[in-house]
Amino acid sequence: MTETVDLLVIGGGINGVGVARDAAGRGLSVLLAEKDDLGQGTSSRSGKYIHGGLRYLEYYEFRLVREALTEREVVLEAAPHLAWPLRLVLVHSPEQRPRWLIRLGLFLYDHLGGRKRIPGTKSLRLDRAPEGEVVRDRYRNAFAYYDVWCDDARLVVLNALDAARRGAQILPRTRVASARRDGDTWLAILDTPDGPREIRARALVNTAGPWVEQVLGNVAGVNSAKHIRLVKGSHIVLKRWWTGDHGYVLQAPDKRLIFVNPYFDDLALIGTTDIPFDGKPEEVQIEGHEVDYLLGILNTYFKTELTPQDLVWAYSGVRPLFDDDEAKGASAVTRDYTFELDGGQGRAPILSAFGGKLTTYRKLSEAALDQLRPFFPRMGKDWTVTAPLPGGDIPGADFTRWFMDFCDRWPWLPQSLATHYARCYGTEADKLLAGATSLADLGTQFGGDFFEREARWLIRHEWAASAEDLLFRRTKHGVFLTPGEQAGVADWLARQTT
Repeated sequence: MTETVDLLVIGGGINGVGVARDAAGRGLSVLLAEKDDLGQGTSSRSGKYIHGGLRYLEYYEFRLVREALTEREVVLEAAPHLAWPLRLVLVHSPEQRPRWLIRLGLFLYDHLGGRKRIPGTKSLRLDRAPEGEVVRDRYRNAFAYYDVWCDDARLVVLNALDAARRGAQILPRTRVASARRDGDTWLAILDTPDGPREIRARALVNTAGPWVEQVLGNVAGVNSAKHIRLVKGSHIVLKRWWTGDHGYVLQAPDKRLIFVNPYFDDLALIGTTDIPFDGKPEEVQIEGHEVDYLLGILNTYFKTELTPQDLVWAYSGVRPLFDDDEAKGASAVTRDYTFELDGGQGRAPILSAFGGKLTTYRKLSEAALDQLRPFFPRMGKDWTVTAPLPGGDIPGADFTRWFMDFCDRWPWLPQSLATHYARCYGTEADKLLAGATSLADLGTQFGGDFFEREARWLIRHEWAASAEDLLFRRTKHGVFLTPGEQAGVADWLARQTT
């Protein structure tokens, strides 16, 4: 017998899992299908920020910036283990923007969204402040402000976990091969690892990101008047050349803002580029000219001379931006989102999301369900704004105090390992470690802080199925493991599945 659900969500990036979580919490039956791993595309390849988008003020996108700034506080409350305020030093380059304009933008940034946990902006003299020691002498002024750092791939997984705990079916590695209207429902064929599966859905939600138009035309057979523009953004990781837990923001000659962030204990994450892209999103890779572009900006501002030989890691993602004006350059295209609803009057609906960004995923999810409310008048009200994500139920959202107690409960954990478990899993880390009394109880050590117990947890509880899932999306162990150690993880995994 064919199963019927209220919503079939196509795409398991941040917007798809956000919609699935929100809908399941309102009492709808939900099935989410993702053709690859959760967050494998754009949603694990961002700059790792929940941010208002300071640069968007130049394009008068005040509503988007206000919404995004407000969401910073929501994420800090919902996942204090995964997100925290990051102090950024915006180095003033008079050739790019006048000082008064930056000061005005930061004043708006401080006041548009309302701040509870995030400090305000301050002016700095780089020739007097320790933050200026690594900056070239010709740059004398800066502004220190805050945004929120967040692990994007884990944010995706936490939303999927919460959706599943509220009754949603989450199916990674499951492609929606076709969908057609059949009466007042959609009849969809899913290609699952176990073979074809037939599903009926009262509505489709298309959150396929870079593939949104393909799902509309090739899967559902629906014509759309809206389009997306694909823009590639690449990041590089280097060894850190400054001390302190702050980052830097640099003004590029093309008016972009380049972020230089502390990454783990001794690395730096730098990005992003902004390049029109017309290839296959799943094949995106960083190119040499992008590395040169980012290193050129770093070497303009910093005393330390950096070269391609300093690269530790690099990654690229494709942003599916709503094409609101074909004449705009890639950097000027809106980061806002919009929807297209096809259906009604007896025709089963399909709702497609165009655009959006990591920061505003929760608001996009609420807006999507508002669009679908006429089809599900009995569904519940908005609820996600005050609900913690899995592992985020930390009293008072005070991670520091909770972490001290966590270390007291597990005194045999080395500091780096305790920090890793706490930051990745929050209060769920106690469940992961249950019954362990020493490192020997964690099983095989693959390298660094990666032990067998965590790998088994990720396979059992977080849909991990490949070495890349384990090493680069559920965690970032892969950044620190040698190629041989990474191969050891793949070999171990192969033995588990044979």
